[in-house]
Amino acid sequence: MSNSSQASQRIAALLDDNSFVEIGAMVTARATDFNLKQTETPSDGVITGYGVIDGNLVYVYSQDASVLNGTIGEMHAKKIANLYDLALKTGAPVIGLIDSAGLRLQEATDALNAFGEIYMKQTLASGVIPQITALFGTCGGGLAIVPTLTDFTFMEEKSAKLFVNSPNALDGNNTSKCDTAAADFQSKESGVVDVVGDEASILSQIRQLISLLPANNEDDMSYIECTDDLNRACENIAGCAGDTSIALSSIADNGVFFEIKENYAKDMVTGFIQLNGVTVGAVANRSEVYNAEGKVAEKFDGTLSIKGCYKAADFISFCDAFNIPVLSLTNVKGYEATVGSEKGIAQAVAKLTYAFANATVPKVNVIIGKAYGSAYVAMNSKAIGADITMAWPNAEIGTMEAKFAAQIMYEGQGSEVIAEKTKEYAALQTSANSAAKRGYVDQIVEAVDTRKYVIGAFEMLFTKRDDRPAKKHGTV
Repeated sequence: MSNSSQASQRIAALLDDNSFVEIGAMVTARATDFNLKQTETPSDGVITGYGVIDGNLVYVYSQDASVLNGTIGEMHAKKIANLYDLALKTGAPVIGLIDSAGLRLQEATDALNAFGEIYMKQTLASGVIPQITALFGTCGGGLAIVPTLTDFTFMEEKSAKLFVNSPNALDGNNTSKCDTAAADFQSKESGVVDVVGDEASILSQIRQLISLLPANNEDDMSYIECTDDLNRACENIAGCAGDTSIALSSIADNGVFFEIKENYAKDMVTGFIQLNGVTVGAVANRSEVYNAEGKVAEKFDGTLSIKGCYKAADFISFCDAFNIPVLSLTNVKGYEATVGSEKGIAQAVAKLTYAFANATVPKVNVIIGKAYGSAYVAMNSKAIGADITMAWPNAEIGTMEAKFAAQIMYEGQGSEVIAEKTKEYAALQTSANSAAKRGYVDQIVEAVDTRKYVIGAFEMLFTKRDDRPAKKHGTV
């Protein structure tokens, strides 16, 4: 199979059968320096056009590594920029399939300017139409900015490379020591990559994601007919307070949870579910990860981490831009406490707090475990704008765990006094009931009924409008 057909085959596998219409097939490079004149550049190394996914219009560009290694020159970039113009006019997503050696050196400043033109179109499109990138080959240097400017990045697990500086150019590093360009590193360490898989699974997951997302920021038609029981009991959900990715699957229509950045900052879960056919963005604390055998594979300490906060904040900001309601499952007892985290935790929590507070979409919070201190306040609490707050009956809400509060308040008064006051404090100050009595919790719901009540809350909030002070934009 030639690389040329590979670029086309990716498009064919991504879109509904026979729906692709190519635009700009006759475009070739204008530059003739450095022997480019003798080189045929069909489509100038990128196939561009439009088609449909499950009947939804999308624009696609697919880089052709068989033409000058898929490098980006003046005309190549013009084709991508033209595609963005059409997408912005018609309000439809852009999907980029990347396989390119980067900047076309023979075109020098023309190629550099071309990169900038793509960045500009991506910036204008941000928050207006969904942008998805999938990396199948090399994506290096300035090209690495392209997927990072988009909303979601998929990466092929074996051949794809993503880097600003190649691994061997980093002081004291080489690929055998640490392959910083590999999917493993970019999905677990940098957090740029949302989904990793083989080529076929990536293309099918992009199709699934497109079906969950609105076409643009003014489209409120991103819902389907729900085939699941709206009152379905979530039988084992109470046991999933630790691994909230399982809890979210339990709440979701037909048990489907599309997780975003699954490999990154696993102490925070982000992704999409549908509730009565409507797409909802979900954000949840996680203290353990179960493997396929149902055994605990990883444990976390139930605190907010720097990476977890940034991961959630970015996701919430995407949901807010595209009018996707946000559901949070809160189970947090404080902040990560290490010398390393102290360098950035305040800023990260500020980002998370700002993202929740700034979002004007419907917001529902379910407290499923611990909700202590200002870490709880940052996790979509009523004080920062949650429209409806629910709590499971055994939830604990307060400044700190009762035994610590009792130890501080009754220091030196013996273990019996402290045990008694711990019990008293738990009932008066840290129970879901005490929070509900003060109006900080709207409903106490049995865990098994979570789906029913959450769907009801979002249906009630469907027509929510939230006026904010006029400003250009916030600065957090």
